[in-house]
Amino acid sequence: MPRPDRSGFPDNSQGDAMLPRFLRPGLAPLAAAALLAVAAAAAFAHDDHHPAQSAQTAEESAFLAENDAAMTKMMNDMAAKPSGDIDRDFVAMMAPHHQGAIDMAVIELRYGKNEQLRRIAQEIIVEQRQEIDAMKLAIGDPVTASAPAPTQPGPAPAAAHDHMNTSHGMKN
Repeated sequence: MPRPDRSGFPDNSQGDAMLPRFLRPGLAPLAAAALLAVAAAAAFAHDDHHPAQSAQTAEESAFLAENDAAMTKMMNDMAAKPSGDIDRDFVAMMAPHHQGAIDMAVIELRYGKNEQLRRIAQEIIVEQRQEIDAMKLAIGDPVTASAPAPTQPGPAPAAAHDHMNTSHGMKN
């Protein structure tokens, strides 16, 4: 077993080749983000200590179902096949991660009641979209045309957009 150096970390004299691919330095932040997202989803889904869980409202059930779908989509989309271009691979994994944050923020806007959290969710949507666009531009990909985030359930995106303009005083 390698002996710790003065920093308390084991000696890395055998190099990063001994680490699984997802723990190597270049991919460590992505692996950490993915593990954090999985852990958060698991903790959220299996929180047996939450008293309201035994008496879930229809609204909370809808919130949990939409959040679970957003998390599942994010994790599936982050599993990008390596292309051989590190920068493209980074964007291919990070863009869905940022989109997952956007999707979860939209869900907070649909169901959340806390005005401070709703403002934070709005900021997340704007900032994460900007970061996705910046990453795409950095690798020469076109940015996606922006559209208002649907915050109200609706049968179709156009109907959700029209409904959003008249509900809860929200504006685009």
